[in-house]
Amino acid sequence: MREIRFPAGADPDDLAACLRKHGCAIVERLVPSCLMDRLDAELRPYLDATPFGTDSILGKHTKRTGGLIARSSAARELVMNSTVLGVVGRFLSHATTYRLHCTQIVALHPGGGAQRLHQDEVAWDMYPFPDDYHVQCNTLWAMTDYTEEMGATRIVPGSQHSGRQAEFAIEDSIAATMEKGSVLLYDGKVYHGSGQNQSDRVRRAVNITYAVGWVRQEENQYLSCPPDIAATLPEDLLRVMGYQCGAFALGYVNGFEDPLTVLGRAPPGRLMGATLMRDALPNADRAAFLAGAEF
Repeated sequence: MREIRFPAGADPDDLAACLRKHGCAIVERLVPSCLMDRLDAELRPYLDATPFGTDSILGKHTKRTGGLIARSSAARELVMNSTVLGVVGRFLSHATTYRLHCTQIVALHPGGGAQRLHQDEVAWDMYPFPDDYHVQCNTLWAMTDYTEEMGATRIVPGSQHSGRQAEFAIEDSIAATMEKGSVLLYDGKVYHGSGQNQSDRVRRAVNITYAVGWVRQEENQYLSCPPDIAATLPEDLLRVMGYQCGAFALGYVNGFEDPLTVLGRAPPGRLMGATLMRDALPNADRAAFLAGAEF
């Protein structure tokens, strides 16, 4: 589908609109291939040490390497890519905040079979989110060339409107083929899955996903990235990782203090939650809040 493919300079508004219409969008060569080479070099020891999956969901010919924030500066650049964050901010603008949900390298080795087409939002204990409530905005970056023979991700454009009980066959999907450095953005409701790797090459993708700020993260960023490393990271990255309130009363520390306090990056007593509470309340309640009412 040509209508889901965009050049590197695409406007985030257009990409977010494509996500709402088709459930997916591909941005060609958004980052240079040398960034993917650097990522590979930084993560090589971890990639080699990662075991294969033990079942058909994780993939018996698939390795999944996480903890990318702590392990790779190149991965941090992908997480904070301005085009992607522009899309995420627009697509998840119905929530007070968004944050990082998961980081992992998905390496599909030769012989790996096609994955059952599924929705990623089932991660939250199969909770039936409303059809019009989008909880995720996900990315798969082509760390290698992403060809159909190598098992490029299969996706069913438009299937985000199909509901939780829908069933799709591989024949219903298209291959999200991409060149190295390109990215597939997709909604957590859209049906997708890994293709079959019929080549003699390993197909690697960087899976970085974002979710609204009030849900639990798939990858625990506070344990995956030790505090001594987190304390050295830029504030904007820390906030995307989750060092912020997810809504007015979710995620504060101590007495309603900014979570960055625990890293020594915010002064004790800085009450970030109050601002979020004011902005999140309906207009009538906001007026009462500003007048000093108790909640």
